[in-house]
Amino acid sequence: MMENKEDYKIYSTVEKQEVEWLWYPYIPYGKLTLLQGDPGDGKSTFMINIASALTRGGLLPDGKKLEQIGNVIYQGAEDNVGDTIKPRLEEAGADCDRIAFIDDADMGLTFIDDRLEKTIRSFQAKLLVLDPLQAFMPSNADMQNASHVRSIMRKLGKVAEKHKCAVVMIGHMTKSSGGKRLYRGLGSIDIAAICRSVLMISRDEKDPEIRYMYQVKSNLAPESNAVGFVMNPDKGFQWIGKCNIDKRAEAVVCSKKATKKEKASEYLRIMLSVEDVPSAEIIRRMDRIGIKERTIRTVQKEIGIEAYRKQGTWYWHMPEPEEEVDEE
Repeated sequence: MMENKEDYKIYSTVEKQEVEWLWYPYIPYGKLTLLQGDPGDGKSTFMINIASALTRGGLLPDGKKLEQIGNVIYQGAEDNVGDTIKPRLEEAGADCDRIAFIDDADMGLTFIDDRLEKTIRSFQAKLLVLDPLQAFMPSNADMQNASHVRSIMRKLGKVAEKHKCAVVMIGHMTKSSGGKRLYRGLGSIDIAAICRSVLMISRDEKDPEIRYMYQVKSNLAPESNAVGFVMNPDKGFQWIGKCNIDKRAEAVVCSKKATKKEKASEYLRIMLSVEDVPSAEIIRRMDRIGIKERTIRTVQKEIGIEAYRKQGTWYWHMPEPEEEVDEE
């Protein structure tokens, strides 16, 4: 029996392609990304702020500048578009002319619905957010069936790749506290397996207002630092920025009753745990959550944060703690 040469291709004939990123290394264009977390941990608010940044340009939460402005499809299945999603978008500073949703009042939307690709193409969307992913499974889908889930996800992945659109699916976690977090997503592990990036959001154990986003899987780039943000019941949402949640053993214990100085100390340690940050940016972020410059500068001196000038900008630096020497 003669082999059909059209059944295979030689790798030497394949043209290499660079991965493009909405936010390196967390959210790639043309691929599927999964954002997981427990209910109430801020997953939707996190993505609304990322989507809003894409519509207006500017800086991402880790300080990186967006290379281009883009349109967004934000498809929420659990929140009302008029009284919940739009106010959140406006609060995040979104250009709402650049954000669309598919009207699914008469017919529910699923992952395999042709309206997804049609809207991505016609609206020229660079980001599609599906919140939560469980709501967009076809009615006959078995989320525990690996082959079925892979078939559904593969179709969505092809749409993302064809139109170079980043697709972020927001997923709820199971209640189990044991095992790896990658396996706590509702449904088949194949949902996480087919995604090229899996992100997790969790609360700070000492201060419930502080949340962290970090990678638990990255197929296309090395994993990077966690990104912190604050969800204050009075002041709302504010980015903290890149942080190293493994270097916080010395952090000040905070609670909802913590003083402004205690909170300022905690936030400064988180912000400066990875890299030096311009002092003006630190003051701006903390002012938005109700901590004034006078308090910040007082705490800066108390915990020994150093200031230096580089290319006309003042930066703050957190010195490494001195190691204690045991006396014999």
